[in-house]
Amino acid sequence: MPQSRRLTQRTMAFVLAGGRGSRLRELTDRRVKPAVYFGGKARIIDFALSNAMNSGIRKIGVATQYKAHSLIRHIQRGWSNSFWAERGEFLDIMPASQRMGEDLWYRGTADAVTQNIDIVDSYDVEYIIILAGDHIYKMDYEIMVREHCESGADVTIGCLTVPREEASAFGVMATDAEGRITSFLEKPADPPATPEDPAKSLASMGIYVFAWDFLRDLLLRDANRADSSHDFGNDLIPDIVARGGARAHRFDVSCVRDPGAPAYWKDVGTIDAFWQANIDLTNFIPDLNLWDRDWPIWTYSETTPPAKFIHDEDGRRGSAVSSMVSGGCIVSGTEVRNSLLFTQVHTNSFAVLDHAVVLPYVTVNRHARLRRVVIDRGVTIPDGLVVGEDPQEDARWFRVTERGITLITQTMLDRRAAAR
Repeated sequence: MPQSRRLTQRTMAFVLAGGRGSRLRELTDRRVKPAVYFGGKARIIDFALSNAMNSGIRKIGVATQYKAHSLIRHIQRGWSNSFWAERGEFLDIMPASQRMGEDLWYRGTADAVTQNIDIVDSYDVEYIIILAGDHIYKMDYEIMVREHCESGADVTIGCLTVPREEASAFGVMATDAEGRITSFLEKPADPPATPEDPAKSLASMGIYVFAWDFLRDLLLRDANRADSSHDFGNDLIPDIVARGGARAHRFDVSCVRDPGAPAYWKDVGTIDAFWQANIDLTNFIPDLNLWDRDWPIWTYSETTPPAKFIHDEDGRRGSAVSSMVSGGCIVSGTEVRNSLLFTQVHTNSFAVLDHAVVLPYVTVNRHARLRRVVIDRGVTIPDGLVVGEDPQEDARWFRVTERGITLITQTMLDRRAAAR
């Protein structure tokens, strides 16, 4: 393969998007975690796909498994027309399809790649970057791939710099001064510190860069191991670390951000984290810039009219303060504060939304007062419903988190209505 081609043109992104994300509870009853909505109009997977596309990687595979219809439909509608097959570009969906046996779905993250080895072979790529499809961040993958090539490592692992007291929630890397990983510990009670700062640790982002030839041989050997869980973090990576072939890539180096902004990465894997990350976007200057034209987050966007605000009377004024309101929304006589409304949300007179994350196609009827809530897609909020003022009453019908965030789904509302 000609070496004059841009490095990312010789790289494939393999996105792991099959996990349910059970900590999101009812939000993933009907959709896989990467297909969960985020930021007013996007889905979580759009961040990994946009990062790849903006980095110049135009060969992408997405491995799906759990309740994938919503995810597949989103990719087909929003992404399929962005790649030119005649130029060797593609975005292929790779559902678990029992390719290696009638009883074998994807058994682990590494197995998801193993079962598609013949497909990756057909793409004739030199490097492969393994990505999780369920995190929120902006990153230039070309910087990481170039670092991998220059270092001669067997694997380069994307790492977050986190406070040491928080690192026990992650897989943690110990490194030497040159960035070589000397040990990999899964959720350690006493995380190792970075060489330069005893108060910081390096946590795995679940992003790995390999030369494809090397990874291919590794996967085939792992597939024949009866004692393997066929997982990158549990099996493949620790073996490479033990042989001295793993290198850490600092996210701070390749994070795409505004000058002076922190390196932003979020796992929105719980209701609390999901609510907080969405509400954070309504800040005066959010840490995550979705308005950046140089590194846009691409997505499928419905054709909708602009948002509309109607009525201008005391107590019945359609207004939104410190909020994000998407296309197709009608805010009719409703007070909206510090909230994020997704596409086609309709609210009615005398209602109040305060610190609310409202997913698409929700109707909020009159006199409802909703505070610190996440409302699932397609829900109809009945007249006069009050949530966020009486935690004990809320918990009778809805899911209330430890931080007091209430998740509302239509099934919960139907159960409540039937009991009355």
